[in-house]
Amino acid sequence: MQWIKAYITRHRLGIFLYLAFGIIFSIILFLYQLPMEPVVYAIGLCIAVAVAVMAVDGFRYQKKVKGLTWQLEAVKNGTEKLPDPADEIERLYQMLLENAQIERNRQVGEILKEKADVTDYFTLWTHQIKTPIAAMRLLLQQGIGLAAPAAEPDALQGKQGLPEPEEEYFPAEAYYAQKQEIESELFKIEQYVEMVLQYLRLNSSINDFVLQEYGLDGVIRQAVRKYAPMFIRKKLTLHYASLQAKVVTDEKWMAFVMEQILSNAIKYTSSGYISIYMESGCLVVEDTGIGILPEDLPRVFEKGYTGYNGRSDKKASGIGLYLVKKILNKLGHKILIESELGKGTKVKLLF
Repeated sequence: MQWIKAYITRHRLGIFLYLAFGIIFSIILFLYQLPMEPVVYAIGLCIAVAVAVMAVDGFRYQKKVKGLTWQLEAVKNGTEKLPDPADEIERLYQMLLENAQIERNRQVGEILKEKADVTDYFTLWTHQIKTPIAAMRLLLQQGIGLAAPAAEPDALQGKQGLPEPEEEYFPAEAYYAQKQEIESELFKIEQYVEMVLQYLRLNSSINDFVLQEYGLDGVIRQAVRKYAPMFIRKKLTLHYASLQAKVVTDEKWMAFVMEQILSNAIKYTSSGYISIYMESGCLVVEDTGIGILPEDLPRVFEKGYTGYNGRSDKKASGIGLYLVKKILNKLGHKILIESELGKGTKVKLLF
């Protein structure tokens, strides 16, 4: 049977030594010309004991093989249990298997968590992206296509032979107001799409971080230019003077961080100003917005947490600062937030 062959192979060294010692003793006894009867009796007795011991040990071995074979099936439904180790080697093998199992469970858990995070985020993103799309559709249904400067209908009526226009034209102010609304909603869509791309890249096993020395001024100006229309639309003042500071970072990811911080500052500041400056080696983005509740401050970097401001806004995703924190951790930077309700917020970046 298969287990007998495996048993002999496993104990081949002991069997070989036993036979070798028996042959040696037999040769020595023969050379000394001892009577054959006690020699044969001694050899026979040794063989009988060896067979008995091997039979008992072989039975135990067969039992262990059957038990492990059954455990192979039990693994499929998670009810496996390894037998007690017979020696130190078996104990170490069991520890090796247990550690491998623990590591495998940890890796599977991380994969499942990442998958759940991606699923949750895309579910949230889907609902977010519907809002600006619906707003644009509503603006278009209101007749943006019929908009034209107010003087145009009069000019048409003055031409002889042309019929009176049947369509109603919006005043120029209304036209440009709706144009700005559509541009604003398009900007939101671009933001959400960019956030999805950065989220996927950040959670990918392969990242594209390129750490070099960059001037902060270029990174900040890139973010400010992108959000300039939002500053104009909300009539917010930007206080910023060129910075000479240089830091070792990734330009693309740092620009995304600045964009998210500026986006939050603009979103929650209805009037006043936003300032960007250096203070004690930290880059500070300060606003005069609504501020953050003290009980919300410790949780603002948690994924999906929006706090009181987010629940009031109804459109907050709780993803922006989560991504900012995660990116800065990978870059080796730190972020601190100080806020006073009703007075404003300070976001500090430590490089």
